[in-house]
Amino acid sequence: MDANVIRRVAGVSGLIAALLMLVELPLYFVYDGAPPDSNVLTRSLFGLTALTLLVVFISGFGYLLKHTAYEWVGTVAATAGLMWLAVAFVGTGLEVGAVIQAPEPIDPTITVSGTYILYGTISRLLEGLFLAASGLAVLRTSVLSHWIGWSAWMLALINVVFVPSLFFGNTPANFYAANGWGTTATVGGFTMLWLLAVGITMAVRRPTAAAGTPVATVQRVS
Repeated sequence: MDANVIRRVAGVSGLIAALLMLVELPLYFVYDGAPPDSNVLTRSLFGLTALTLLVVFISGFGYLLKHTAYEWVGTVAATAGLMWLAVAFVGTGLEVGAVIQAPEPIDPTITVSGTYILYGTISRLLEGLFLAASGLAVLRTSVLSHWIGWSAWMLALINVVFVPSLFFGNTPANFYAANGWGTTATVGGFTMLWLLAVGITMAVRRPTAAAGTPVATVQRVS
């Protein structure tokens, strides 16, 4: 398949996924205490749809990075990104399953203890690795604009800062808790904004090389 088509499809997928997750995020803060089942199921449906689209985005993004002189780094980025999505799928499944089973409304961010480090430390490690490898590949190959690489490195550092959050309890209202709003929602929100910007760039901007040119030879998108 033509690299420009892959770039565009991946970009549109990432753009839509980021928008869905940015819609999902505020739904976590609508209610004090346990939310109704409808809230959890609705936000989870948004999230699962977005995660499915992110599989397309990360596969395409990884393809662009792997077909360069830095193929191994691109492979690391794609692998870490897909593992991060797998963890998110599992975490959402655990939450939704608990909500469906419970006879009365529960707050799955507290009740489902298995998600504490799935959404926290584990996600921060995998997301940080995805962003660090992506940033290195972009900056070394110029397959995409350099701001994408530098911002990816900055977000990777933020993810690393929240890796030790597993030592700080399980109260979501605490910014730095294992399942705190800083560890999960804030860092995740920054990543979604990055994906939104990258998706727009990939979907709208065209490389200067002609269609069908190998990715390794495509000049940077300004």
